[in-house]
Amino acid sequence: MNAEPSSLLLWLKAFHVMAVISWMAGQFYIWRLYVYHAMATDPAVMRVFEVMERRLLNAITTPAAVLSLFTGIGLLALEPFYLEQPWMQVKLLFLLVMYAAHWASIRFRKRLMTEPHAYPHTLFRFLNELPTLLMIVIVIMVMVKPFAR
Repeated sequence: MNAEPSSLLLWLKAFHVMAVISWMAGQFYIWRLYVYHAMATDPAVMRVFEVMERRLLNAITTPAAVLSLFTGIGLLALEPFYLEQPWMQVKLLFLLVMYAAHWASIRFRKRLMTEPHAYPHTLFRFLNELPTLLMIVIVIMVMVKPFAR
């Protein structure tokens, strides 16, 4: 590990943090939109939610998730020794769950488009908490580095 990080490393870290913040904001918001969508009965209101959900996922959340992935891979390519750290392995495990939650949010949207009341709003209220719990573990792993060798 170099004493002074390279310029590329710092740029990757900056873009990685920005992408993660955008991705997480989108994950926090999409599940809340699904709560309201599942509760809506007015077709005009449901159409508004459909547009909001599409724009959030397609313009912000999914591109941010992709950028997070590629910048994260770039960071690990520059500092592969982190892969040997137990805290990084735990972080990556929880990150896989985060990507699964993201994929699930896309799948739920597709079903809501054809069956707006296929799921109870209480399911989405529960799923709305998942990104927060995952974020807590991931941030603790990265910042505190428990289990560090």
